[in-house]
Amino acid sequence: MIAVALSLLLTYTPQEAQALFGEANDAYHREEYAAAIEKYQRLLASGQGGPDVLFNLGTAHLATGELGPAVLYLTRASRLSHDDDVAAQLAVAQLRLPDQVVGASETQPFLERVARAVDDRLMGYAFLGAWWVAFVLLFLFVRAEPGRRWVLGLITSITFAGAVVLGAIVGVHAYVSTSVQEAVVIAETAPARDGPRATGKVSFEVHAGLLVRVMEDDGRFVRIRLPNALEGWIEKAQVTAL
Repeated sequence: MIAVALSLLLTYTPQEAQALFGEANDAYHREEYAAAIEKYQRLLASGQGGPDVLFNLGTAHLATGELGPAVLYLTRASRLSHDDDVAAQLAVAQLRLPDQVVGASETQPFLERVARAVDDRLMGYAFLGAWWVAFVLLFLFVRAEPGRRWVLGLITSITFAGAVVLGAIVGVHAYVSTSVQEAVVIAETAPARDGPRATGKVSFEVHAGLLVRVMEDDGRFVRIRLPNALEGWIEKAQVTAL
């Protein structure tokens, strides 16, 4: 009930949301980063956290040196928008990270690289459009005169092949989104242990802003895998899921 009440209190009309967004931007430009962050967070809590809000929120956290939230929100923005400014700001944040994992790009699975490289919504629209065009061409092929069928047949075959490829990419997105759970380290320093217990031997440490994969959830602890395949257990409260 409390959560429902808060959500109702934090519901804004489009005009109110735009005004609050403008106030947050003004606070940011005055270098009042705490005030800007608080206003961007209010927009997120009201369900109006589009890529622009996420980008500005991540940038505000980056300006205060909070690498964990900066990478978290900039990464979320990058998953919603392939804007060059978002990618550039995320790259700046990642360059400041204490943890520079060797071998990260080489060990990222191929399917995940494909999923991250394209816009899932664009691929979805393209997939539906390709199938629609393909069936229209098939209809025209059936009704065409025999002398013209070979041209329509070739175009129809190519269109169907393209639709299958687009379908495979959409399937990859669905697979990655449902099977891969990623998180960002929020704690300044988090010891990674050899088991899900506070008394476990510390194998290595991770720091704020590092993107990890969550392999297992044991309640208080989660088993994480670094981009170079190194694994360990850290407290669940020290990471935030993307």
